[in-house]
Amino acid sequence: MNDHFYLTDDQRMIRDLARKIARDRVARHAADVDERERYPEESIRALMEAGLYGIWVPEKFGGADMGCLALSLVAEEVAWACAATATQWLDQPLGGLPILLAGTEAQKEKYLPRLATGALLAAYSLSEAGAGSDAASLATTAVRKGDHYVLNGAKQWCTNGDHADVITVFATVDRSKRAKGVTAFLVEKEFAGFSVGKKEKKMGIRGSPTVALHFTDCVVPADQRLGEEGEGFKIAMQTLDITRPATGAMAVGIGQAALDAAVGYAKERKQFGQPIGAFQGIQFMLADMAMQVHAARLMVHHAARQVDVGIRGNTYEASMAKCWAGDAAMKVTTDAVQVFGGYGYTREFPVERFMRDAKIMQIYEGTNQIQRLIIAKALLETL
Repeated sequence: MNDHFYLTDDQRMIRDLARKIARDRVARHAADVDERERYPEESIRALMEAGLYGIWVPEKFGGADMGCLALSLVAEEVAWACAATATQWLDQPLGGLPILLAGTEAQKEKYLPRLATGALLAAYSLSEAGAGSDAASLATTAVRKGDHYVLNGAKQWCTNGDHADVITVFATVDRSKRAKGVTAFLVEKEFAGFSVGKKEKKMGIRGSPTVALHFTDCVVPADQRLGEEGEGFKIAMQTLDITRPATGAMAVGIGQAALDAAVGYAKERKQFGQPIGAFQGIQFMLADMAMQVHAARLMVHHAARQVDVGIRGNTYEASMAKCWAGDAAMKVTTDAVQVFGGYGYTREFPVERFMRDAKIMQIYEGTNQIQRLIIAKALLETL
């Protein structure tokens, strides 16, 4: 895609660097990481060594401060190679941006420089067994006792929770207040009363660990609270407005990988004496796949650029981008399996992995049904 007319030199440079690292050092491990459900150690290290872990961190804290579009460009390239690695990589800003958005100067100095290099790993923990789409109904409690809080409860679906050094955890100081009781805390893995629970066995992104977290009279110093009591839900949503375009970009990367594979296969696979790409039925499938991916990329870039110019009321566009890209990835990867025929259904080829990885794109960071509710609410807010 010719996007030179709106990408800056720095953005093109970071995209090209991410593409090179992803294709040279990440893609080769993707099938093994998926097959063995193992942590993508080599791929993560490659991204750290390239300096890609700190692109969202301000320069004063050792980062490159490149913004949301750069985050999305890198997310697409890494996801093209390995969606599990991309999920792990994006978890750093997901867990770290709340510190940037709401942290004290001391909290920023304590964490951001090490998050920028990857010396510390972050995670973000909002969901619970009974609080997924309805995040304001979370039940993990935080009770103030002098100079500390005591957390009790369990969290669910925490990406990287077993590898993270610091986790942005959302708990409530008053359940009756729903969203207005939610408060954010920076929980370090060594805190007494904190433990990692069950690791999920997943359909896709199998190299990205997803775990439960348990808090049993977990003592969290008061200076580890992020923002004021009751500000947690706002912090959680502000963070998602920035990471949602990049989540959409991961879906674009998976879709692009599937499209590339399908086009390559359509040129090589012969039936009835000619490549299957010569048949109009296949050509139309490929054309539809290309349009879906292209539209998704443009929507993602649009939402990301809004963030970069300071438009923070862009939940409408960010939700559209994430929703469209997730649905497009699912459609495109399913069609790629069809183009490959029986071979596509085997694990000899990567398209079945792309299809499994694509499914989560319609679910995490807000299901696509929730995105549609957000979009419709924006359209009908005068009602």
